Amino acid sequence: MNWDRLYDSFKTWSGKLERQITHLAGGPEGSGDIDDDAFGGSHRTCASSVPEVDRFYAALEGPELDQLKVSNFWNFALRCVHRTEHSTKRTPCCVFNGFVVGQPSEDLVRPSDRTWPFLLRFPVSAFGICMGVSSQAILWKVIATSVPTTFLHVTSKVNLVLWCVSVALMCAVSATYACKVALYFEAVRHEYYHPIRVNFFFAPWITCLYLVIGVPYSMAKISELPHWLWYLLMAPLLCLGLKIYGQWMSGGQRGLSKVANPSNHLSVLGNFVGAQLGATMGLREGPVFFFAVGLAHYVVLFVTLYQRLPTNETLPKELHPVFFLFVAAPSVSSVAWAKIMGEFAHVSRVAFFVAMFLYASLAVRVNFFRGFRFSLAWWAYMSPTAGAAAAAISYSSEVDNAFTKALCVALSVVAVETCVVDLVPKPRTTRVLA
Repeated sequence: MNWDRLYDSFKTWSGKLERQITHLAGGPEGSGDIDDDAFGGSHRTCASSVPEVDRFYAALEGPELDQLKVSNFWNFALRCVHRTEHSTKRTPCCVFNGFVVGQPSEDLVRPSDRTWPFLLRFPVSAFGICMGVSSQAILWKVIATSVPTTFLHVTSKVNLVLWCVSVALMCAVSATYACKVALYFEAVRHEYYHPIRVNFFFAPWITCLYLVIGVPYSMAKISELPHWLWYLLMAPLLCLGLKIYGQWMSGGQRGLSKVANPSNHLSVLGNFVGAQLGATMGLREGPVFFFAVGLAHYVVLFVTLYQRLPTNETLPKELHPVFFLFVAAPSVSSVAWAKIMGEFAHVSRVAFFVAMFLYASLAVRVNFFRGFRFSLAWWAYMSPTAGAAAAAISYSSEVDNAFTKALCVALSVVAVETCVVDLVPKPRTTRVLA
C-alpha cells in the first residue's frame, strides 16, 4: 500500500469510514477478509485487511493514540480473522505490522518507528492547555485586585503576560485543530463520538470565556464590553449542551449511565463560567438561565459519578488527573452566584464548601495520582486548582479573617506550583492521552 494513501480514510469526505466500520462490526463480508490460513502457521499479515481508520478508532478506546496496546485492541483484532468452523481447536493468531496478536497482553502492536501524521495525533483535549493557562491569568488578576491579597503586592503585569500567552496558545491550538477538521474530518467525528474526548469540545468556548474574564484592566473593563460578545460565546455552548444533555436523558449507548466519567464536568462547567461572565457584564436573565441549567445537570452528574454504576467503565490510571474536575464546577459556580447576587451569599458558600471538601478528599489520596508519566491529562489539574483559589479569595473578601487569608494564599500557591510543573518541559516520552 502506498504510504501517502494510507490515511485516506481519515480525510474529509473520504466516504470510506462507515463502510469499514460496518464491515468490521459484522456487516457484509468483502474481499478484504483474511483467509483461513490466518489460523495456521502462515503468519500472514492483516495490515491490508484492517484499515488504518479502524485502528485509530480502536486506539481511541484506550488511554493513548501513539502506542496502541493489545489489551485495548484484542476484541477488534479478532474480527479481522475470517470466521469459519474448524475441526481442530487452535488459538487464533494474527500478525499485525510485525506483532503477533494471539492473546491479551500489554505488548505494543505498533512499532515505535512508525508514527501517525501529526494532525491525527493532535487531540481535541489539547484545548485543556489553553483552559489551564487562561485560568491562571484569571487567578493572577484576582490576586492583584482583591482586598484579601493586597499584602502580597502582586503586580497586574503578571496577569497581562499570562493573558497574552493564553491568547497565543489559543490561536495556535485553534489553527492546528482547524487544519485537522479541514483535512481529517472523519477523525474529528470519531473524537466527537468518544465518551471522554467529546467533553473537550466544550473547552475552546470555555477558554474564550476565561480570556474575556481575565482580560487585563489596562486593556478593557468587562462591564464595558458589548453584550453581543457574551451571546456569541454562549451560543456554541448552548448547542453542544442541547446535544449532549439530550443524549444523557434519552439513554441508549450514549446515556449518562453508560458514559459518565469525570471529564463530563467540562460540559457543565461552561454554564457556570458563562453565568459568571454575563453577570459581570451586567446581564441578568441569561446568566441565571445558564446557572440553572448547569446546576440541574451538575447534580445529576455528581450523583451518577458517586454511584459508580456497573455500566460505567473505569478510567485508566493515566487519566486519573481528570478527577480534579470534580472541584472545578462548584468552585466556579460559587463565584458565578456571587456575581449574580452581588455578594458571596449562602448559596455561594454552600457551593464553595462543597468544592473545598472535594478538594481535600482528592488531596489526601496522593497514591491515586501517582505512578504514571506526564501527559495532556495533567492539564486537568490546573484549571480546577486555579478556580478553587479564586473562589477562596472571593470568600475571603466576604469573611475576612486570618484563616480565610491563609486558605486563599495556600490554594494560590498550589495552583501556581501546578502551573509551573505543567509548563516545565518534559522528556520526549510524554504520552498523548484522552
